[in-house]
Amino acid sequence: MTTPAATGVNKDNDDLIWVQVSNDLPSVQECYDYCAADPTCGAVSSFVGITRDNFQGKKVLRLSYEAYESMAVKVLKELCREAQLKWQLRNVVAVHKLGDCPVGQASVIIGVSSPHRQASLDATSFLINELKARVPIWKREVYVGDEESVWKENIEWQEGKPKRVMVKEGETSKP
Repeated sequence: MTTPAATGVNKDNDDLIWVQVSNDLPSVQECYDYCAADPTCGAVSSFVGITRDNFQGKKVLRLSYEAYESMAVKVLKELCREAQLKWQLRNVVAVHKLGDCPVGQASVIIGVSSPHRQASLDATSFLINELKARVPIWKREVYVGDEESVWKENIEWQEGKPKRVMVKEGETSKP
């Protein structure tokens, strides 16, 4: 198994947080093993986002991700720390792929461990929703056929309300 320490990715040993934004993702199994390493925990919850093959009737070939990497890592660590404090989590992993991500492959993996299941479930939901709303990672969809591509808006839920965090050129942000 390749661990955060072995690969030199951003892992905060003091807070038991593994954050990575890169072209290569660890496996889901590696993320699970990292979260499950604490014997005081009775729950590990995870979310794995994969590229689907369609969007509004168009056939998707792949997604392509770009990021402001240093800021993405910083914001992901802040989100993980926030979740740790709110839900008394032990190990937390948040990793996101950069570059091309073909249909069926993972682009994001979130994992947490906690003594009890409800905390881990709530924290996982919080982390993926806040990642989509606050972390500076951008997605481009490439469609089958003419290789047309579109940079996608992120309209995500934050505190139960839709929030637009990225808009098309020439538009203004809507509340």
